[in-house]
Formats: sequence, C-alpha cells, structure tokens
Amino acid sequence: MQKLFIGLFITVAVLPYAARAAEEKVPTCTAMDRPCLMRQIEALSTAIDQRDWKDQTLRELAKTFTYENQPDKAIALIEKIDNNDTKAMTIRGIGMAAASLKWEQARYQALFSQLAAQAQKINHPPSQGVAYTYIAMAQAFAGDDAGARKTALAMMNAALRNKALGETAEIEADRGDLPNALESLSKLDSLPYQNKAYDTVSKIFLDKGMIEEAYTCAQKIENAYLKAKSVQRILNKGNAEEVDMEPKEDLSKGYE
Repeated sequence: MQKLFIGLFITVAVLPYAARAAEEKVPTCTAMDRPCLMRQIEALSTAIDQRDWKDQTLRELAKTFTYENQPDKAIALIEKIDNNDTKAMTIRGIGMAAASLKWEQARYQALFSQLAAQAQKINHPPSQGVAYTYIAMAQAFAGDDAGARKTALAMMNAALRNKALGETAEIEADRGDLPNALESLSKLDSLPYQNKAYDTVSKIFLDKGMIEEAYTCAQKIENAYLKAKSVQRILNKGNAEEVDMEPKEDLSKGYE
C-alpha cells in the first residue's frame, strides 16, 4: 500500500512538471514576428488531442509556410497529418499557395515532384486521386500546362483522370489560353465527358468576352443538342431576355 501511495505521489508530481515542460517549448512571440508565430502554432499542434483539429491546424500552417517561401517546412507537415482527405487538401493548399507566388519554373517542377511523392504515400485510392487532381490544378495555375497534363494522364482511375484534365482546361480557359485548354480537352477519353467539358470551357471563354474562343470550343462538341445549346448561349450573350436552355439535371450520359 505504501508503494502504491508513493507511485501515485510521483505520478501526480510529475504530470504538472511535464505540462510545464511542454508549455516551455511553445515560444512567446510579438504579433509581427511571423516566423515566431509559425513556430508557436507548430509547437501548439503537439498538444491538440482531437485528431481532426490537429490535422486542420497543420493543414493551415502548411499553407502559411508556403506563402512565406518555406515549402520544405510545409511539405514536412503532410506526414504528421492522419486523415487522408486532409492530406490531399494540404497538398492542394501548398500547390495553390505556391502557384500564386510566381516562382521560376524550375522551382515549381521541384515542388510538384515533392507533392506527387507525398500523394503517392496516401494509401486511400480516392484520396490519392483527389491529391493528384489538386496537383494538376496547381500546376495549371502556375502555368506548367504540360506538367499538369502529365500528372493527370498518369492517374489510373479514368473518372478522376478525366476530372483532372477537365479542371486543368477550365483553369487554362479562365486565363484566356485557348491552345492549352484545347490540348487538355483533347486528352479526355470519355466522349460524354469531353462533350460536357467543351461546353463548360466554351462558357468560361464567353463569360470573359472571348466570343471566337467560345465558338471554337462549341464546335468541338459532337452531341447535337449540347452543341446547339452552346451556340445558342453565344447568340444570347448580351440579350435582355435570354432563353434558358440549361438542363435541370445532369444529362452528361446523353452527350455521346
């Protein structure tokens, strides 16, 4: 009994000391000291018991590390995240943050290779596919169109591969790049998906006021109804009353 009491006393005494020791590892910062604030968040993450909260904290910190031109520190956080979907979202966050920084292409290529290696480690196929899709999208945002297509085409899942190519084409269209958008759309291996993607990209160009580019995409559509709808949208541009020809449900299976 005496040994049990001594053991409990030691445990109770040690716990506060351990807590104080953990607290001592968390730096105290000034509000404008960004490197210190990032170190503080990383230290605090070790004390977060709820896994979802911890994963979310690390995801957001990874984005900030990237914005602060420290992508290696951002990538190092991915393996500390448990949830596969959050890993994919972290890969997306790093890629998109980097794309906004306008780095030189060599630096982007190195980063996206590292992100692809992290995606390969995700052992949940759907989450892994999502991660690769986000990498392709980030590459397109960064202007690495060939790299985006290479990433997408390497995906084994046909549905996710086509989604990645479609998303890439949409990004290219949004920046007004018809040749690259058409190149990405040409790689789609599902005719229904390709028809729908050409219509979507045509609308993006139309919304940007790029009428000729919108029409070029509309002419690539092989389904008569969808092609007519896409061309009619061009005719309707600027009309006071526009005819609503948009389908009320997903009719993509009928766009063959």
